[in-house]
Amino acid sequence: MLLFREKIPAEWLPKVLANLPSVLVDHAHLERKAATTSINLEKYRDLFPRVDELNAIAIEELQHFQLVLAILKRRGIPFGQPQKSPWITGLMKSIRNGVRHQVIDHLICCTLIEGRSCEKFQILADALKTLDPELATFYASLVESEGNHYATYYLMAKELDATETQTRLSFYLDLEAELIRLPNPFPMLH
Repeated sequence: MLLFREKIPAEWLPKVLANLPSVLVDHAHLERKAATTSINLEKYRDLFPRVDELNAIAIEELQHFQLVLAILKRRGIPFGQPQKSPWITGLMKSIRNGVRHQVIDHLICCTLIEGRSCEKFQILADALKTLDPELATFYASLVESEGNHYATYYLMAKELDATETQTRLSFYLDLEAELIRLPNPFPMLH
């Protein structure tokens, strides 16, 4: 199990709950980007044998995107521009160049993003039970899928080079802890 080195900031949940329409738009974009990322991972030669798994993740993420779009439509929330996540940007900027290094770093970033999604969706599902049962059920339904994606990306990295993956995971857990502590004025999932 992924052990984050920093808790989600206390102000995150109240901010998200107070801005659910914006958060749903952000969530839609995150699912779209997650699908794109899974497909982009297929460019790495080391992952050619894993194309079927990556495609399966991309399809599942696109299905989640469609589910969020349907919620937006039912609630009359327009699909708008994405807000750039300082947390995700900070992780992705640290990906090293070099074929083997780059693929391992990219997979670890995906692992952390999916791991935080799993954690945050569970928190949202619990917090929304009485406030918005439809959204509570929806977020609860995504937890297992996000957990599976996180595990898949982590195992892919480990299979490429277990020692390098452990070293880089430690680096990224430190970086993630720094990034999650930074103030984020926007109501967003990440």
